Amino acid sequence: MDNLLNFIPELPVAEFTEYVTDKTADTFSFLFDPIKASSQTLIDLMTSTLTAIPAVILIALVALLAFFASGKKFGLSIFSVVGLWFIYNQGLWEDLMFTLTLVLFSSLLSVLIGVPFGILMAKNKLANSIINPVLDFMQTMPAFVYLIPAVAFFGIGMVPGVLASLIFAIPPTVRFTNLGIRQVSTELVEAAESFGSTGAQRLFKVELPLAKSTIMAGINQTVMLSLSMVVIASMIGAPGLGRNVLSALQRAKIGTGFVSGLALVVLAIIIDRLTQKFSKKSAA
Repeated sequence: MDNLLNFIPELPVAEFTEYVTDKTADTFSFLFDPIKASSQTLIDLMTSTLTAIPAVILIALVALLAFFASGKKFGLSIFSVVGLWFIYNQGLWEDLMFTLTLVLFSSLLSVLIGVPFGILMAKNKLANSIINPVLDFMQTMPAFVYLIPAVAFFGIGMVPGVLASLIFAIPPTVRFTNLGIRQVSTELVEAAESFGSTGAQRLFKVELPLAKSTIMAGINQTVMLSLSMVVIASMIGAPGLGRNVLSALQRAKIGTGFVSGLALVVLAIIIDRLTQKFSKKSAA
């Protein structure tokens, strides 16, 4: 039986993958370098803007946003104030801004790329049959693997961290956009078509508005997945709370790791609750 399995020699998959990665990095370096430079500029601008805002003002703005998003209830606002004050009190405010930049930047790119692909899947059967297996591959591949091409193409730092987070977090937005549009009543679409609306008008005035709550649920999952990549992205030089957790792990500093992890939990709860509130408002 073993001889039967050994009939075909070992396939050089690893060598082929390394060859393709190296060749791609060398061939398209003229493209990767400007992308890295421009992305780094935008990331630095976003980080410096968030850092320049006094902590007390930013905390107040988040609390105000939470108050109105939750229907003028104080629960989420109080939690936001207490949680963000705790992060500031522990001297992790600047790290929080780096983490928030990574999450916002990767989430924004995921939405800008994911929504059009989701629309394409809903409108084209061939695209749906091709993209679906790719999404399955992206969602089942271990997150650490995404660090390899990110480093190969963009080196180390925040930009490859954003790229790895983008690849890891984009599938929910694509899938939920596809699902939301497919769930729109065919009678409504046919009614809009009978009134002489174009394909673009049906998409933007009928299908996307009706699918908004589903799409927002996908965006919520994308944001949370981006946040879950923070610690992993710190392994390739991305700054922020994840780097503190990684450093605490390497040095066996339980207290430091716990505080940084707790700060990540606070940020995750605030972002999750806010996106859920906006999702419910879209459904209303």
